[in-house]
Amino acid sequence: MEEVKQLSETERNWAMFCHLSAFAGMPGLFFPFGSVLGPLICWLSRKDESAWVDENGKAAMNFNLSILLYILLVSPLCLIKIGFLIIGFIETFKVICIIIASVKASKGEKFKYPLAIPFIQ
Repeated sequence: MEEVKQLSETERNWAMFCHLSAFAGMPGLFFPFGSVLGPLICWLSRKDESAWVDENGKAAMNFNLSILLYILLVSPLCLIKIGFLIIGFIETFKVICIIIASVKASKGEKFKYPLAIPFIQ
């Protein structure tokens, strides 16, 4: 287990909100870019106040942008029906990763999202 950083409760909560705000886009039919806009707003509002929030905000942004890209790439496969299955798998994977990242951030522990492309350094 990684060492827990000494962080204030506010820092841990905002880092957790950076991850959880991705659920603003669930389900994607009503607010399709909410999973990117939620973390973006959360991250931009607090990134200068805490390195921990900045780190988690970037991770949440990179992961949600990656998921959006994967869904866009798989969408044409919906014409042959397998795309729906793959998108369902991606969305389930996304929910599980966001929950794990949120819990870890609230405890002050690092979490590296799998399959996240580092768009924002």
